[in-house]
Amino acid sequence: MEHGTARRQAALPKRLTLLCDDCISHHDQVIDRPSSEALAALPTEARNPASTHIDQLSTLEMLTIINREDLSVALAVQLQLPQIALAIDAITRRFAERGRLFYIGAGTSGRLGVLDASECPPTFSVDADLFQGIIAGGDRALRLSSEHSEDSAQEGADDLKARAFATQYPDTLVGIAASGRTPYVLGALAYAKSLGALTIALTCVPGSEMAQLADLAITPNTGPEIITGSTRMKAGTATKLVLNMLSTGIMINTGAVYGNLMVSVKPTNAKLIDRAERILVAATGCDRQSASSLLKEAGSVKVAIVMHKLSLDRTQAEARLLKAGGRLAASL
Repeated sequence: MEHGTARRQAALPKRLTLLCDDCISHHDQVIDRPSSEALAALPTEARNPASTHIDQLSTLEMLTIINREDLSVALAVQLQLPQIALAIDAITRRFAERGRLFYIGAGTSGRLGVLDASECPPTFSVDADLFQGIIAGGDRALRLSSEHSEDSAQEGADDLKARAFATQYPDTLVGIAASGRTPYVLGALAYAKSLGALTIALTCVPGSEMAQLADLAITPNTGPEIITGSTRMKAGTATKLVLNMLSTGIMINTGAVYGNLMVSVKPTNAKLIDRAERILVAATGCDRQSASSLLKEAGSVKVAIVMHKLSLDRTQAEARLLKAGGRLAASL
């Protein structure tokens, strides 16, 4: 184990090796402060020639420019599909071994990670700890800006430690930062890497420090923003698109979807009960009234479909699903 740790540390950028294991020092000692020139050279910080005079345009002209730039975001993500697919397959394998997925970031990047993780339990009926979002500055930073928190590599590692990251199971860390150089995220990635966990960088700067440090890099190159440096715009949109793909792709691979139906949805309010009933109608061909009764009897959409299609009672249907590892198609 000691030799393996040494090899992993040797593979890290020199100034990050002190972050490994329990040797994390104060971030000022291990994360170089970028020069003004270095930050200005980042594509996410460059001025966009298309919007140089946006403050002099009519509202419709302004929106036309914003919309035209937004059209380029999906294309930038499209170029990253092979990397996204590799990430999904690797995480899916770790989920089969009880691993979890962690997103970590600061500011907009952190908020987007928390958002995606928070949507998974109601959408796919998974435990809240399977997908976890961590933001620099803690949950308070979701509403109130805490941008200074991103400068501490120590806090990034400590926040992972507090969640018992990779201490029992093969967890995965997705570090998110538009610039690819946020110290908080770099610290977390270095710590995760020192444990032998799978590390993935999601950044809009190809070849960035994060991209070089992580095992896998997803780097949609969205270029300069409409408002210079406002990465909540194109970079944020690209990040959201990638996170949608990651969580959705993993859940499809683990059997949470039947066809394109959200069969793992938790019917916990009127809207979701309505959706669950419509899913049952689509999956079984029964009428709406029967779907309502079946859902109440079964307790979940998956169990209801198995009961209806195989003429089983609830106990039998639940046992069949359990034997199939929760995969509806396999249980049928």
